[in-house]
Formats: sequence, C-alpha cells, structure tokens
Amino acid sequence: MDKEQNCIEKKITKEMGEILSKYPKQRDSLIGILNEVQEKYGYIPKECQMEISKYLDMPMAEIYGVITFYSRFTTTPKGKYNISVCLGTACFVKGSQSILDRLKERLKISGGEVTPDGKFSIDEVRCVGACGLAPVFMVNDEVYGNATVKMLDEVLDKLEKEEN
Repeated sequence: MDKEQNCIEKKITKEMGEILSKYPKQRDSLIGILNEVQEKYGYIPKECQMEISKYLDMPMAEIYGVITFYSRFTTTPKGKYNISVCLGTACFVKGSQSILDRLKERLKISGGEVTPDGKFSIDEVRCVGACGLAPVFMVNDEVYGNATVKMLDEVLDKLEKEEN
C-alpha cells in the first residue's frame, strides 16, 4: 500500500470515528449513519462500509443491501454537478429521452458515469415526483421543469462558464 492510500484510509477512519460516535451501536442506527456518510462524501465508500460493519457488528452484505435498496444512497462518486433525468412515464411521454440523449452526447458519458474532470455525472431516474412539470431534469437538488433540450444546453453553458 502506498503512502497516499494509507493517509486516505487513516483520514476516513478518523472521520468515520467522529460520525459513528454520535450513534448507538444498534442496527437501528444504520440509516442515520448512511445518511451522514452520504452527505459528507457524496457517496458511501467501501472503507466507510467496512467501518460501519465493524461498529454495528453487521455483515458487509447486509449494509450493501440497504445501500442498494434505497435510491438516495450510492457507492460511486458523483460529479460536482450531478444531473438526473427523469424517465418516468409522464416525463418520458413528454420527451425526456431526447434530453437524456443530448446530455450524453454533450458530456460524452453514459448514465452512472462521471466526466474525467469530475465536474459532471449523469443519473437516469424513474420518477422525481414532479409529474406536473414533465419533462424534468435536476442538477444536484435544483429541479428544472417543462424542460427542453434548449433549456438543458443553457443550463450546461451556465455551469461550464461558472467553472472557468
């Protein structure tokens, strides 16, 4: 193991110690812990899952099962700007697929991937609960309703400009 990886693991162990100390060593604490880890890192790294497993005396498979059951949790890092395109029935019927296609074309990545610079990621979601605004896409927690390909391009232009 190289020094950099060792430093990262020590940092995660320390940070996880601070998070875990807030919770009783009970299975009921799992969701709260996962929420806090997701908030801190933007995803739930394997090293954190291992620390949670030891702390709660739970098998890794059980923790992984909970993580993958809830769509809020993810085990892969997201971009600074995570763009979710709703493909639920109302959004799909009103053209969300063309928005997703344009997003993939422009960023040159697929759903579930992150751009090489770490700025953007794409998620394909089934419903965001904004059917009355269909089609919908989101950038992080900001919802863009009655979306069009043109609107997507304008939002991406703005985000790219902010980065430069």
